[in-house]
Amino acid sequence: MEAHDLTAFLSDRDSAIHSMQSAALMEYTGGGEHFKARENIIVRRPASMRVEVMSALGVALVVAADAGQVAVFDPGKNTLMQGPANESTLQRYARIPMAPDAAVRLMLALAPDSAMLAFAPNSMTEKGDGKVLTYHQPGGVVDELGFTGEGNLEMVRETLADGRIGYEVHYSDYRKLDDGFIFPQEVEASFPKTGAMVKFHYESPSLNKDVPDAAFVLAPRPGTRKLNLGMDTVTHGAARG
Repeated sequence: MEAHDLTAFLSDRDSAIHSMQSAALMEYTGGGEHFKARENIIVRRPASMRVEVMSALGVALVVAADAGQVAVFDPGKNTLMQGPANESTLQRYARIPMAPDAAVRLMLALAPDSAMLAFAPNSMTEKGDGKVLTYHQPGGVVDELGFTGEGNLEMVRETLADGRIGYEVHYSDYRKLDDGFIFPQEVEASFPKTGAMVKFHYESPSLNKDVPDAAFVLAPRPGTRKLNLGMDTVTHGAARG
């Protein structure tokens, strides 16, 4: 495959894939922690995500982010926390230190930015039976997209202007889904800036199912303790969603 074939393939996927729902096994390492958790995940473009962390007793935590806002509901404490959705809050509660739109694209195995696919890469190199496309972005950032010999996206790497790796993602175990899409079952992302690494093993993912807006909104009910993330203010007002 040539560079234009690979970018056309990614561009077609970018136009076709809008959302994903899946049960998943998440494994996280970072900040002196290492643990695994079962999760139910919903992501929808451009910047909406919902993660239900499961325990033996049911739902242990719900994280819902929609564009610039995130809400976190702890059923055990009947507490709802709300605040800005950014790298810091998604790192803390969803274990992905990225803004919601970037996190959604990562989990959908898409290119970091739709706009970049309209341009030819600055270079293409061969790596084994695969290829790596390199894009030089404004400000000195370099994006690399690695592909398998079959043309599936297997790696995304962002190198910052100072030469440090911003993040690196690997996709593997591509399978054909019931809807006809070829989609990875394994996602492994590392973030050297925070020292974090997170892996997702998707279990029977489904793409482009209807997802109501309400899936990404957690609203307090009477009796739920409400906290503002990053602030000491407490109000009272169970959560729904």
